[in-house]
Amino acid sequence: MDKKALMEKFAREAYEKGVFNGTWLYAENGSIISKGACGFRDAEDKLPMQEDTIFEMASVTKMFTATAVMLLVREGKLGLDDEYAGYFPDYPYPGVTIRHLLTHTSGMPDDFETAAWVVPVLEKEHRIPANREILRFIRESGEPAACPPGEKFRYTDVGYTLLAEAVEKVSGVRFEDFLKQNIFEPAGMKDSAICHTRRDGRPSDRFARNMVLEGGHYVPSDVSKYESGYVVGSDGLNGCDYLYTTIFDMLAWDRALREETVLTREEQQVMYTPGRLNNGEAAAADEDMAGYGFGWGAVNDPDFGLIVSHSGGMPGLSTWFEHFVDADRMLVILGCREEADGKAYDAFFEGMRAISKDREPKPIRTIEELAIPDPDRSGWDAFCGKYDFACEDYRIHEVYMKDGNLYAELSYKGDSREERLYPVGENAFGIKLFYSNITFGDNCLNLWGETGKKL
Repeated sequence: MDKKALMEKFAREAYEKGVFNGTWLYAENGSIISKGACGFRDAEDKLPMQEDTIFEMASVTKMFTATAVMLLVREGKLGLDDEYAGYFPDYPYPGVTIRHLLTHTSGMPDDFETAAWVVPVLEKEHRIPANREILRFIRESGEPAACPPGEKFRYTDVGYTLLAEAVEKVSGVRFEDFLKQNIFEPAGMKDSAICHTRRDGRPSDRFARNMVLEGGHYVPSDVSKYESGYVVGSDGLNGCDYLYTTIFDMLAWDRALREETVLTREEQQVMYTPGRLNNGEAAAADEDMAGYGFGWGAVNDPDFGLIVSHSGGMPGLSTWFEHFVDADRMLVILGCREEADGKAYDAFFEGMRAISKDREPKPIRTIEELAIPDPDRSGWDAFCGKYDFACEDYRIHEVYMKDGNLYAELSYKGDSREERLYPVGENAFGIKLFYSNITFGDNCLNLWGETGKKL
């Protein structure tokens, strides 16, 4: 298998189908096998994507926040099983430890998200709130805990913003400076930094703009009608996002882990070990993942041993870093445009991962290519009607026929949009917005394991 040629061909095809705009790098034993860049780093198609383009990494940042915690644990300034309230007495949830925050098992309120407090501050006070304000908001919200600490896994950014505050307090150094001095510089990550580009400005045009589709055109997410409130309002946070870096610096990070430049092998093993719930089960364990450790998802591959990884996502942004612990391989994929087709992007993403594991990728097919060409529409009227479906930021309000096809009226973060449903199986329909299918049942629909009843 010519991985170099295959990855280049795959990425180019994904770009031509409108589902990849960014950079990638794959290496074995520290040697680059394949790398490249496709597309543009601005919405006007004036600045071509370059291999050294700097991307916001979103939640990939969490592994670096967790690394900062581990360095302070090494120094005895933090304890993994110390209660967070021991460092911040006004934190209102007793029993929550540093370990709980690292493994997303703190039991904080289910409806407590960063947008709940950053957007109102931006809109009412016309400023971007600072990370240190999160503690005050938590206290003033008065929300009860969703469950006891350690009871369940619930992925949330808030826990990592709290960890960034702990890093600052016990080190006496700004979070941004602590990571630069103790992680990025020792690891040789010369283009990496914690940045707040909406608050402080963009250092150079090497920084890619995150772009979303709006009215059939790409616009930067920080000026988007639908996304700007969250994107701009959350730009003062730390810990959960706002590492900016390149594919080459992520290769440097891979080597720093391998060579124990920043963390010892024993410290890394602690981070790669899935957290445990109170019932003894691994946090976030499923058929694809052994569980979630400290800023890393872990899986035991039958052919390649332990592999740890993390994804990142913000409006108009998708990032991925995969570190093969036992096999000495790495893969990083960075994209900065909202994909035009969820299923095609998923095929590209999984295809690149397959190639990195010596496996043939499945072809990239859009939802139009996957759709049944001449479907039986006789039963579609039964699917039409108003629905009560809510999951994450999405709501499906109504399904209806239009010009002989099935459509859904749905909303994302409160803003309505119309999406065509493409038949892909019995009672199953794909939609460009998602890689998952909507399946209709008896007076209900199902998506992402959630059910919405017909009203």
